[in-house]
Amino acid sequence: MKRRAAAFGLVLVSLLALPIARAEAPDPMQVEVDYMLGAVAASECDFYRNGSWYDAKKAVEHLRLKYQALLARNLIHSADDFIDKGATRSSMSGLPYGIRCPGMAEVPAAQWLRELLAQYRRSREPPASSLP
Repeated sequence: MKRRAAAFGLVLVSLLALPIARAEAPDPMQVEVDYMLGAVAASECDFYRNGSWYDAKKAVEHLRLKYQALLARNLIHSADDFIDKGATRSSMSGLPYGIRCPGMAEVPAAQWLRELLAQYRRSREPPASSLP
């Protein structure tokens, strides 16, 4: 009986020593960047980069590579940083990125992404209370 109690105690202590598994909240920057890139991919817009126009799929591939490179070097800490440091202009030529969507005039890609991000953030805000 003592052996069984000792074994049970050992198992119990071992289980208590295990780290508690819990789901971590997704990184807000990753969520916002994924949202922006998803919106770009779903758009019918063309992206201007280094003198050429690219479809949305090519734009997302390029922006995702830039995002991963900036992240790996710990150069960005927010979706705003990503727009400013990765989605504004070419790091090779310095030329700004542009975007043109059907029925819209061309705008700087950074402006389009900032507006998209602001819209996303507004959609995530809790509704204002109607109570006084």
